[in-house]
Amino acid sequence: MANNTGVQGIAPTAIQRRRPHLDPSVHIRAMRLALLLTLLLAECSSAQKAPVSPDRPWHPAQASQFALDLQKHPQESFRLDAGKTYDLAELVDLAEQHNPETRVAWQNAKAQAAALGVAKSELYPTIAAAASSLTDRSQAYLATRFYRQTIQDFEVALELNYTIFDFGARGGRIDAAKAEVLAANFAFNDTHRRVIYQVEQAYYQLLNAAGQEQAARASLSNAQAVEQAAEDRLNNGLATLPDVLEARSATAQAEYELQAVLGAEEIAQGNLATVLSVSPTVAIRVQPLNELRIPDSVSGSVDDAIGRAFEQRPDLLAQLSEIRASNGRIKEARSAYYPSLNLNVAPVAQALYGLQQTYPWGYTAGLNGGLHLNLTWTVFDGGARRNKLAEAQANAQSAEAQLKVERDAIADEVWTAYSNLHTAFRQRQAATALLEASSKSYDAALESYNYGLRNLLDVTAAQRTLAQARSTDILARTQVLAALSDFAFRTGDLIQPNANRPGP
Repeated sequence: MANNTGVQGIAPTAIQRRRPHLDPSVHIRAMRLALLLTLLLAECSSAQKAPVSPDRPWHPAQASQFALDLQKHPQESFRLDAGKTYDLAELVDLAEQHNPETRVAWQNAKAQAAALGVAKSELYPTIAAAASSLTDRSQAYLATRFYRQTIQDFEVALELNYTIFDFGARGGRIDAAKAEVLAANFAFNDTHRRVIYQVEQAYYQLLNAAGQEQAARASLSNAQAVEQAAEDRLNNGLATLPDVLEARSATAQAEYELQAVLGAEEIAQGNLATVLSVSPTVAIRVQPLNELRIPDSVSGSVDDAIGRAFEQRPDLLAQLSEIRASNGRIKEARSAYYPSLNLNVAPVAQALYGLQQTYPWGYTAGLNGGLHLNLTWTVFDGGARRNKLAEAQANAQSAEAQLKVERDAIADEVWTAYSNLHTAFRQRQAATALLEASSKSYDAALESYNYGLRNLLDVTAAQRTLAQARSTDILARTQVLAALSDFAFRTGDLIQPNANRPGP
């Protein structure tokens, strides 16, 4: 047999080039195998059914297996130093390191960066390589008899595909992918902003609960002092039994309020632990409220704060990235109106061995393949291009409108946070004055009662007012801190490394 080399048209694949003649028994076995696979797939699919009735819970047979699989994904946790007192900055660092939401956002950003790499890869050619070997044995009929022939085919093929120009289709996809990477990165920053805010709010909630516990214990101590004074006066014949019963009732009320505060403190501990991604049963020691500096004013106007929020808020910047992505999709949709030119090069190195009954082996080898330039231009598509372009333009306009909605919402959030902050400043001043006046009133009422100049009802009323004033003072101080945190959250100051955060 002769050697054949040369360049032909488009080189078909090995499967297209030579289809072996199969024995009928092979077809029968293949059909039986396909039928068996079909029955197995049907049985597997029938195992996944909906619940049999709407009035009973669903208990699948695989529930135990799911429980075992869940154990393979244990809750990740870290240990806190039980003897350490954590400040807010340390708690924020722990949350940013261990809160799973930050890792979810991080992986999403990495995935979007990889998607950008996929879009950019379209600027380069693709090269595929394949090696195949095919043995074909069949019966050839010549004259009046059949001759068995065997052909062995070895080949190595390369295929190069490259889009020479497409009038901006790839560029539009790359622009959209770049904008989506920015949006994912801004979403990552926004996740940190929310996690920091959650830590601060949980931290201040715990400070308030701890402060309320101290206030409740002080109130209980005052109630017990009043009760003891009433008991002493009763023993000396200067008070009546109803006075003692009234004092005992006030003590029981103070004890009840203390237990409610202790329960709220446990819940606050659990909330902070959850934000840190540790077990809610872990006790966390934090700085007491008395050690924190609480400002009484904030610099800058509300207009400055709104302008700062427009520049810093990552969710707003992510929305702006969506507009850029929409513009990239418009560019891609417009490119469909123009032709695209593609290059295909497919060299194939082939070696053939042939054996026919009564003849010796034959051999040939050569380099085949093809070079193909393809100019594609869609002349008519029933309006698909027009509608895709209209869809992309509508999405871009929707993104622009949504940006305006976000700006309005952010401006309202900053204004509300600014107003709440100044209200908290004024309430703290009033609470301080109330606590001072209530303390003096209680001391005076108790002293007058001991001298017999006031009745017990006046003393218990003063004691209740003092207890309420203590609770209000603690709440007012923590409200200032929480309002400062909320204001920094709304303006985006929480994630600015060099920003002057309006807080302790």
